[in-house]
Amino acid sequence: MPFTATVLTMFPEAFPGPLGVSLIGTAWREKGLWSLETVDIRAFSTDTRGFLDDTPAGGGPGAVLKADVVARAVDSLPGPKRPLLYMSARGRPLTQARVKEWAKADGIVVLCGRFEGVDQRVLDARGFEEVSVGDAVLAGGEAAAMVAIEACVRLIPGVLGSGDSLSSESFEDGLLEHPQYTRPRTFEGLEIPEVLLSGDHKKIAGWREAQRATTTRERRPDLWQAHLANSQLKGAKPEEK
Repeated sequence: MPFTATVLTMFPEAFPGPLGVSLIGTAWREKGLWSLETVDIRAFSTDTRGFLDDTPAGGGPGAVLKADVVARAVDSLPGPKRPLLYMSARGRPLTQARVKEWAKADGIVVLCGRFEGVDQRVLDARGFEEVSVGDAVLAGGEAAAMVAIEACVRLIPGVLGSGDSLSSESFEDGLLEHPQYTRPRTFEGLEIPEVLLSGDHKKIAGWREAQRATTTRERRPDLWQAHLANSQLKGAKPEEK
């Protein structure tokens, strides 16, 4: 059974979006390496007008998606249990390590919130994991859901053209990826670094590793410090750990 991504959303028409194009889309529509399905949360409202939200308890602006409506949508899903993700600005950051774990499962279920969010009780009762794709607030969870799904799907064997492209990416060993270049050799007076044209694979590898270190140190000091700590731990003697 292929990896299945199920999205619980008020706007199923937003999908597949970018998930339906390029290698990701081909792997779904033509190769059948994964599948995407959407569930309209509105269909589980018992209100004659289709309402699925109400005012926040304790007062305040906006509206909150109701626990009972979301629960019925979640409970309608058949098949094996999969990780339940709720896209939220207050969630734990999306990381490559977590994506790798989700990609090993039969799939994921992603809940897209709207308004002021979802009643906390259904998140707790059904075991949702809150996930953030960055320190910014979106109008809804649909765009964030696409990010999480694509991150998982691209790790499925056969989805990308080359397995080597996965091993040299950002985050694979705690560092960001090195800069990339291609022809033309000169662009608006800017040259491709000479070492990349030398044909000396050892020098090229050394240059790329140095660039990765510099980029990570400058752009993500948090990752750089973690990388240094991990490197020291690996180099320590057993009794020093």
